[in-house]
Amino acid sequence: MNQTLQPRPRPELNFWQIWNMCFGFIGIQFGFALQTANVSRIFQTLGAEIDAIPILWIAGPITGLLVQPIIGYMSDRTWNRFGRRRPYFTIGAVAATACLFIMPHSPALWMAAGMLWIMDASFNIAMEPFRAFVGDMLPPKQRTQGFATQSFFIGVASVVASALPWMLTNWLGMENTAPEGEIPSTVVYAFYFGGAVLVTTVMWTVFRTKEYTPEEIAAFNQYEQHNDSQADTSDDHKNYVAGGIGFAAVAIASTIAIHYFELREELYILAGLAAMFGGLQLIAHILQSKGRIHNAIYQITHDLFNMPRTMVQLAIVQFFSWFALFALWIYTTPAVTAFHYGTSDTTSAMYNKGADWVGIMFAAYNAFAALAAFFIPIMARRWGQKTTHCINLMLGAAGYISMMLIKDPSWLWVSMIGIGFAWASILSLPYAMLSGALPSSKLGLYIGIFNFFIVIPQILAASVLGIAVSGLFDGQAIYALVLGGVFLIIAALATLKVNDQ
Repeated sequence: MNQTLQPRPRPELNFWQIWNMCFGFIGIQFGFALQTANVSRIFQTLGAEIDAIPILWIAGPITGLLVQPIIGYMSDRTWNRFGRRRPYFTIGAVAATACLFIMPHSPALWMAAGMLWIMDASFNIAMEPFRAFVGDMLPPKQRTQGFATQSFFIGVASVVASALPWMLTNWLGMENTAPEGEIPSTVVYAFYFGGAVLVTTVMWTVFRTKEYTPEEIAAFNQYEQHNDSQADTSDDHKNYVAGGIGFAAVAIASTIAIHYFELREELYILAGLAAMFGGLQLIAHILQSKGRIHNAIYQITHDLFNMPRTMVQLAIVQFFSWFALFALWIYTTPAVTAFHYGTSDTTSAMYNKGADWVGIMFAAYNAFAALAAFFIPIMARRWGQKTTHCINLMLGAAGYISMMLIKDPSWLWVSMIGIGFAWASILSLPYAMLSGALPSSKLGLYIGIFNFFIVIPQILAASVLGIAVSGLFDGQAIYALVLGGVFLIIAALATLKVNDQ
């Protein structure tokens, strides 16, 4: 029987309680870092051409676009004997672990791409509720510490995961090359280890953290005076019809233009997204006209069009930030191996040496991110969240652009300092600025919607970066990283316009 509790403050948690509730992020990020550092290498090994790599990476962003808001909506409404968010941690961790064991044994490129799709869906199922978990468990004044702790774990896990193939080669003497079309054993065993870490650490959080009951959360929210009221929906149907027809028309016109002018096939993805968004609005109109508004499709559409002002402003920052990050993840390996090591031959010792060094570079920027996690709260208290985030993004831009200026690859770790500070800031400060602007009862859903502006730029990058590299940059991937630096500068300037009060 439900019991109404008196309004009361959310209890402050001690250091180890916060540690335990965030510990699962080690495993999630360990698997994600293995993916970002090695998937381009796997794709190239299995025969992917350089300009095809972005489109193969499209699985992750599209999966996030579909999965995250749905998981957020569901986890807001879930409560059973296993908890509210913890069931999603568990399902996602088990599925992602299975993918990590299977992916390095992919016999063909199509299977590797398919495993990436499933793996990304699993990561999203586990990761999205972790963000809302901070809002559930911590009082407002401790949430910055909670997000910073997640950033610290992300950095630490990524250091080890990114460097793991290099460590297996140089410390254990494991073979780092393989016959054409086969994945080196260093990558295979790195993925095995990552799967074990993933499921172990997430289960630690599941069993060591007790979630509050719905009655307790309601009492906390009432004390904190959250505004959970619905926005007026009376005129929404007009916007849905106009928007749906407009986006459908854009999709049709774009498809015709791509076909008629024989443009790159990747652009069909953008046309498909326009069609999907238009269709979503038309479905929302139909549901509203029938009074069926208590469902995921309508609620996601409604809340997307009624985002808090701070969230809209941060969406612009996130868009340019994550476009830059996606360029880093998919192009650092081909850029460094070609520009600094002088080869694109995946069977050569120099290519694999360069690919391993990229793993060390990724480990370095994550190490600097872990270090930055301690400094960012101090910087934010002194200069404010907006100024701190702007500074960190500018440091990241300098790191991106400097990779073209540094000729000796052994000095590329210097570029990783700025990228590490930007990465830690991207993972924490936008969420800290956003948390106070979101209604508590829809925390999971809104964070899922906020992630639209993480995955949409990645989809755009996957659609156009291959065209840019092959058509504008003459196949030189290093210029994709320079473009990423320019986008971080734009994100930094947009941060100064955010209302974080």
